[in-house]
Amino acid sequence: MRDVLSMALAMAIVGASLGAIAVSRGVPLPMITLMGAVVFAGGSEFMAVGLITAGAAPLTAVLGGLMLNARHFPFGLAVGGLLDRGWPSRLVGSHLMVDESVAFALAQDTTAEKKRAYWLTGIALYCAWAPSVFLGGLLGQGIGDPSALGLDAAMPAALLALIMPSLREHRTLRAVALGALIAVVTTPVLPEGLPVMAALIGLAAALPLPKRIEVTR
Repeated sequence: MRDVLSMALAMAIVGASLGAIAVSRGVPLPMITLMGAVVFAGGSEFMAVGLITAGAAPLTAVLGGLMLNARHFPFGLAVGGLLDRGWPSRLVGSHLMVDESVAFALAQDTTAEKKRAYWLTGIALYCAWAPSVFLGGLLGQGIGDPSALGLDAAMPAALLALIMPSLREHRTLRAVALGALIAVVTTPVLPEGLPVMAALIGLAAALPLPKRIEVTR
């Protein structure tokens, strides 16, 4: 419970930064609030706001979000058995399927503990995320420039904190390093939001390295 609440607090700060940044860039408060409640995927929401406010077509933002959230397909395969058979439970449970709820669930030992962790984490994060986006939007109407308070760095900082334990694994470290390099190099030349999509190429670095073939005579 302590870990879930601390994560919910962190996500509330990130959600507030999303609302403040979106409103300060001209996104209507009702629209970003609805996005926070219906989409409930921080990374894709930040990317969508960046792309649309930079002049990209809405279709580009949608395709970018689908690419960024493609990881939810294996997530569903991993935790689908934790959801009840009825369609209401599976519908709500699918909406709560984010990185943190999946990670907390898979860290448990028994099926009952996995199910409890999944639902507790998902509900807590959703209850923190959606209202914080709205409150952040209200804040954004008053402060003008969210970067003055460092809100533009909240999402990257939260994601970095999430992946730090995984960087001990060499394949993951290679993928993160390559993706970060691609994002930094392409930021000056690509429209806002597209460097994040380009960084997905870094996933290729996580592929197993080819084994050497020894030829014996």
